[in-house]
Formats: sequence, C-alpha cells, structure tokens
Amino acid sequence: MTETGTKTPRERYRDQVRAEVKEHAWEQIATAGASALSLNAIAKRMGMSGPALYRYFASRDDLITELIRDAYRSLADTVRTAAESGADLLGLARALRGWALDDPQRYFLIYGTPVPGYHAPDDVTGIASEIMAALLDASAALPSDGPTAPFAAHLENHRDWAGDHPAPPAALHRALTFWTRLHGVLSLELAGHFTGTGFDPALLFESELAGLAE
Repeated sequence: MTETGTKTPRERYRDQVRAEVKEHAWEQIATAGASALSLNAIAKRMGMSGPALYRYFASRDDLITELIRDAYRSLADTVRTAAESGADLLGLARALRGWALDDPQRYFLIYGTPVPGYHAPDDVTGIASEIMAALLDASAALPSDGPTAPFAAHLENHRDWAGDHPAPPAALHRALTFWTRLHGVLSLELAGHFTGTGFDPALLFESELAGLAE
C-alpha cells in the first residue's frame, strides 16, 4: 500500500492474478478434491508458466492456506453478523447451515477430510476460534439448570480449545455439543448421504436444534 492508502497498478494486478488463481483452485477442488490441487495445472489454465505462478503463491500449501483462511474468515464474519443482529444459539446454527449450503466445497475444505501432509498456520486457528467464541457467548447466555454433567466438569479442566473465554462448564458443554452434532448432520447432508431417503434434511436439522435446546 502507498502512503495515500491506494494500491499501485502493480499491486492491483497482483491481487487480480491471485484472485483468479483461487477461482481456478476452487474449480479443481470441486472436481477432484483439495489433495489433487496443482499449481502447474492452474498455471496451464491461465496461460502462464509454473515458475511465473509461483511468484504469486510460493507453494501448493501456501495456496491451500489462503483458501482456508478465506473460508474461515467468511464463516467467522457470517457468525459474527448473526450474533450482532441478536441471533441466539439456534440462530447461529442456522447461519452456519446457510453458509455451508451456499458453498459446500468451502465447507468441506475446513471441516472435511484433512489434506494429507498439510498443516494450517496458527493464524488460521485464531480465526476459527472467533467462531467458537460466538457459540460460547450464546451458550453462556442460556439458563443452565440442574447438576453439571461429568463431561462438562472434564471440559472445565481441559478448556484450551475455548481460549480465554470465561464460559462456565455447562456452557462449554452446550457449545461443544452443538458444534459436534450440527457438523455431523451438515456433513452427511452436504455429502449427499440423505439422497433417496425421502425426508427433508432441513427438518432433520431443525429437529436436532430442538433437541439440543431442551
């Protein structure tokens, strides 16, 4: 960026090329999965040499990191917007499903089968923690009656996954239960495992929400 806050033509061109590379990458992922991602194949599609493309993304893993970062940032922004609009825990879950249905490949890149040999950097994990923080906030806002479940007490002693969030054990348990069960339903739906069953996946999702809210 220049001192005036505007980008130079070179910087704008670089941004355009990187955006086009990512578009082709998503097409590859949709066709063959993230593990088959190839910078050389993308370069060929764009009429560039492999070495030329490596000036924009240093490696396949660098490109995957950008795609994962974009996906997490998009979901975190979606969840934050829903929370700021007053959505409760159920509303956040619906926002999550809407985001996933809008682009299943983006969902599977971050919540599907890990890419062999790839490890996301710490800043990506930090974006993911924003999503969990919103769920913890919504969980802590709900009333909690009755004794604390044993697993909730266990979470209190192993709460690194929750960062510095001050949610009590019952809220930790509720948020994690929402997270795991809803992702289970979503993953099955998006992978097409409900095809031919005759029931409405949206109604199943709402049924899960109702059960979790009890």
